[in-house]
Amino acid sequence: MELLGAIIIGAAAGWLAGRIMKSKSEGVVWNIILGIVGGFFGGWILQFIGFGGENSSWIASIITGTIGASLLIFINRKLFKR
Repeated sequence: MELLGAIIIGAAAGWLAGRIMKSKSEGVVWNIILGIVGGFFGGWILQFIGFGGENSSWIASIITGTIGASLLIFINRKLFKR
């Protein structure tokens, strides 16, 4: 059940990040992957600067994933000049 939750939260976070960054995404699967990876990346960044915790709500997870996915889109654009 946790895997299904991670997929749903990742999809929502990836979709939000795509909208915020005005990204031309490859589709739903890419949004899910971006959201899940962004969740790990965003969680790491937020813990590094002193925010975040182990027991967070699904809303906090979507926000963290969106922040991480947005940062990944930004880094991708800078590296590959898109």
